[in-house]
Amino acid sequence: MSQPVTASPRRVDPILDEWAFAAEALPTASWDEVREAGSTVSLPHTWNAVDGQAGGDYRRGRSTYARRVSAESNAAETWIEFAGVNSSAEVFVGGHLLARHDGGYSTFRVDLTAHLVDGAATVVVVVDNAANETVYPQQADFTFYGGIYRDVVQISVAATHFALDHHGGPGLTVTPMLAGDRAEIALGATVVGAAAGAASVRFLVDGEGAAVVPVTAGEASAEVTIAQVRRWHGLRDPHLYTARAELLDGDTVVDAVELRFGCREFAVDPQRGFLLNGEEYALRGVSRHQDFEGVGNAITEEIKQTDLALIREIGATTVRLAHYQHDQRFFDLCDEVGLVVWAEIPQITVFLPGAVDNARGQLTELIVQNRHHASIVCWGLSNEITLAGAGADVVAAHRELNDLAHSLDPTRLTVMANLFLLETDHTLVTLPDVMSYNLYFGWYVGESADNDSWLDDFHATFPEIAIGLSEYGADANAQFQSAAPAKGDYTESYQALYHEHMVEMIEARPWLWATHVWNLADFGSAGRDEGGISGRNQKGLVSFDRSLKKDAFYVYKAAWATEPFVHVAGRRRADRAEEVTEVVVYSNQSEVTLVVDGVEHGVVAGTRAFRFEVPLTGEHEITARAGEAMDTIVLRKVDSVPESSVMSTTTISNWFDDAPLPTPDGFFSIRDSLGDIKKSDEGARVIASVLETVSTSRGEVGRGVEIPAAMQAIVDRMSVEKLIKQAGGVPIEQVAALNAQLNLIAK
Repeated sequence: MSQPVTASPRRVDPILDEWAFAAEALPTASWDEVREAGSTVSLPHTWNAVDGQAGGDYRRGRSTYARRVSAESNAAETWIEFAGVNSSAEVFVGGHLLARHDGGYSTFRVDLTAHLVDGAATVVVVVDNAANETVYPQQADFTFYGGIYRDVVQISVAATHFALDHHGGPGLTVTPMLAGDRAEIALGATVVGAAAGAASVRFLVDGEGAAVVPVTAGEASAEVTIAQVRRWHGLRDPHLYTARAELLDGDTVVDAVELRFGCREFAVDPQRGFLLNGEEYALRGVSRHQDFEGVGNAITEEIKQTDLALIREIGATTVRLAHYQHDQRFFDLCDEVGLVVWAEIPQITVFLPGAVDNARGQLTELIVQNRHHASIVCWGLSNEITLAGAGADVVAAHRELNDLAHSLDPTRLTVMANLFLLETDHTLVTLPDVMSYNLYFGWYVGESADNDSWLDDFHATFPEIAIGLSEYGADANAQFQSAAPAKGDYTESYQALYHEHMVEMIEARPWLWATHVWNLADFGSAGRDEGGISGRNQKGLVSFDRSLKKDAFYVYKAAWATEPFVHVAGRRRADRAEEVTEVVVYSNQSEVTLVVDGVEHGVVAGTRAFRFEVPLTGEHEITARAGEAMDTIVLRKVDSVPESSVMSTTTISNWFDDAPLPTPDGFFSIRDSLGDIKKSDEGARVIASVLETVSTSRGEVGRGVEIPAAMQAIVDRMSVEKLIKQAGGVPIEQVAALNAQLNLIAK
């Protein structure tokens, strides 16, 4: 057979500039009319880059984008591809609705061919991120930025081409099947416009093999063998192959697509954790939101590379791409560097009966568009979806999604991230292939050690069920520092202590199949107003703009990274009032030497965290050394610390210490535990009012939530004082009145 003639069968051109934008719906407008009503912008673009991060209400509604498009002279068909439009899009040409897409995080394409006039058209896109009951997400702890916030390209193809209209997918499927050193690669393609018997497809895999097969009823499939396969093995060897499909008309290539893929096997064992190619491979990493300070979700390649570099710096082996489908480019990057990925759809927080079909559609697009990625091992069905209940309708919808995922991709696991309030014997716990819990003991409720006991109890009770940690964390505003950090104070110091505990806890439990810190970076959450900043969740290991690595970042670097380093923590607490201060050093080395003002102060051997007691008399240069690694900070002795370094709500905690409230013998006070007080009928009524007060101090968080017995036992061990300190925002006068009320109730 003669060799195919290689041409340029498909052309893909970015169309990012010269978009007209107006903050209103103008479906029948011309480009000039849209521009006159607004301005010109370049993509990616969001209209919520500022107000979506400021806290409080932000504009959610309809806006219009318009762009002139001209067909390539030799193109039989002209398509436009949108990589992400949040959250619903209607695409018009000449006032005619060509397509509607519901779901703000997946790719979709529109065929413009029949609507071009003299080879040109003005494409008008009406984008809507308004609240509704039919498109996920609607209630979540992140901002729903509106806009065409990912790239748009024009695709020019011949009349016969690989399918462009199949759920935004690539038109090519690649499924490796491994048996020892051998791999059979199943390849499939869907073809549009081919006359019967007139076309064939040539499948190739990286010089490993090729097969030419005819197109039958619009489909072509073949297998290519790799005799000595090189497996994709995470960080150690993220080897990728390239599959190529060429659509042939005789000897001429009329269309071609390529996908990179990896060959690997994986499993989850309830006792051994995650297994990659038969080896135990601990999945320890972070979750990532895609947004960035001042930019929103309209992020650049540079921002994606920055996030990847941060994840790699701490030595993570996995990333949870939450809470929605991330950009194709970031999946590519994870493939390349060997990060194991948890991918998911934005079915989150509250189940929407009217959005069942939308969840199915978003899951279908997620899988069809991304099932070639070697990095992805599981498809996430939902996150904390049981906040408002976990009834039969919720279970039925998840069962359908679970079956759908397996039908679209039988090679991967399904997974759910469960709300910590979900009963451990609920049907949803074992409905997907694997699951993890979002646990926040030590931040929202209880103490850090409650994570240990909760997980141990689960593992002992259900040894046959694998469990992971899909979220855990504590907020930290790096402006806030403390010599005596405490839960709820939003200090960088407490966050680091919390994560020190969590790292130790996780290392002692290798049966946790995956753990993901919440979160890599601070992110926009318009509904939040706490920790000294509005509109932001501050659980990140780095700041929203990625310029500041919080001390907790180095806790994980010390646990997971291999390149030698030392980091002296507390550099943002340079002014210290104590006579003798604790200097904490994080390192992945086994011994750290501390030098104070050029003189060796001490040597400590240990793991991850190294602590030194250092007297303060003036300004001191503090240097930590471990081999060739070195880090230096400056500390100063002061009479009092700046008020700006203490969060305003911590005045309640200080007041508790400076002016202790009465604790009469034989009567209750805020120092007593909730469980003890509730033993009295009158005390139970008072505690009910306390819980209502605490819930309202944090807005809508916790309203109407039923607490399972296991969780209630942890809450009941807390004192009223601890609960109020943690919540913050409760007026001091109200605390005093509550204590006085408890003082009247006999034990």
